[in-house]
Amino acid sequence: MTDLSMANNTQSMVFDVQAIRRDFPILNQEINGKPLVYLDNGASAQKPQSVLDAMDRYYREMHSNVHRGAHTLGDRATAAFEGARETVRQFLNASSTREIIWTRGTTEAINLVANGLAPRLKAGDEILVSHMEHHANIVPWQMVAERTGARVVPIQVTPQGELDLDSFNSLLNERTRVLAITHVSNALGTVNPIAPLIEQAKKQGVLTLVDGAQAVPHFQPDVQALGCDFYAFSSHKLFGPTGIGVLYGRAELLEEMPPYQGGGEMIERVSFERTTWNVLPYKFEAGTPAIAEAVGLGAAIDYLSSLNRKAMEAAEDALLRRANELVETVPGMEIIGTAKQKVPVMSFKIAGLHPSDIGTLLDQQGIAIRTGHHCAMPLMDFYGVPGTARASFAFYNTLEEVEKLFTGLQKIQRLFA
Repeated sequence: MTDLSMANNTQSMVFDVQAIRRDFPILNQEINGKPLVYLDNGASAQKPQSVLDAMDRYYREMHSNVHRGAHTLGDRATAAFEGARETVRQFLNASSTREIIWTRGTTEAINLVANGLAPRLKAGDEILVSHMEHHANIVPWQMVAERTGARVVPIQVTPQGELDLDSFNSLLNERTRVLAITHVSNALGTVNPIAPLIEQAKKQGVLTLVDGAQAVPHFQPDVQALGCDFYAFSSHKLFGPTGIGVLYGRAELLEEMPPYQGGGEMIERVSFERTTWNVLPYKFEAGTPAIAEAVGLGAAIDYLSSLNRKAMEAAEDALLRRANELVETVPGMEIIGTAKQKVPVMSFKIAGLHPSDIGTLLDQQGIAIRTGHHCAMPLMDFYGVPGTARASFAFYNTLEEVEKLFTGLQKIQRLFA
């Protein structure tokens, strides 16, 4: 029996990946005459049939605006919409649905927090981010800093792609007001030690926001155990629909923050003399929400909850482990980001090849990866590269697909050798 066969048997005993794949219709197709190998999950994950069905059922059986309709369809839509909020609350272990705010995604959630905290900031205050942040967790803080006179300060990373804890300890001081940090690096796959960082920040009275966009597809966070003030993620990376995301925020902080947008659901009473705000969470949900998308996100979380999460994580670990073993089969291949704690993300370069060429030539073989700076330009500058090629795996990927990736890379390397 080959090593690959043994690995496949081990994987199948704990996690039936072929049964899982049947739940994802998009995976059963060919691209350029080859079976699709989808390894761009870090950008956007695929959707199980149950999510598609839930959204279709909403539009076919219950579509109406929520909360104010005095009819049966409105009641059905509201029940489904608020039921999805409760599903998210349980997923994050938030203490109340009042702390679960619907947003368009992680980016809007971070912008909401940055603008909401702006009144607390003044000249000389500091906002700590890390050198591995997605632009969505840098630019909003820069915009707020420009308005308030505060300063965005980056925590350094090590050559291995891990957070430099000495840098963090030296930068956390009496001027620090906010720590905004990613749970998992989208470009490297590094899992940051969030809990102890938050604990240290809290001792200084620092408010904390965690970008969980890349974490939630791989493991389930507990916001109460983490102790963070805010946690943000996007549905489309969590096997749900695009156009919706979540902001968790501690209720007492959300109560103090001003609304992010005005109009519609976020009002209590409007007059030309004065407008008062609705209660949480609606205070931050102006206008008609993404109702079908919320229902879809709830269905995605329900789907994940039906799986054996430990077996799922073990299967993903096996994918990354096998990929690491195969790196030596591609001359000139170098992994960017070799942290000890990683989700199954492999960011790499190959000597003499541009990342975009790698992506294009892999696509001709039916293999989808991501190339470029991954919205992490400061991190690319740190490594001295314009960008990387990135293969990001999900639990529905197989060990055979890892083999196909490296067979494809070997072909490309021989073509240009």
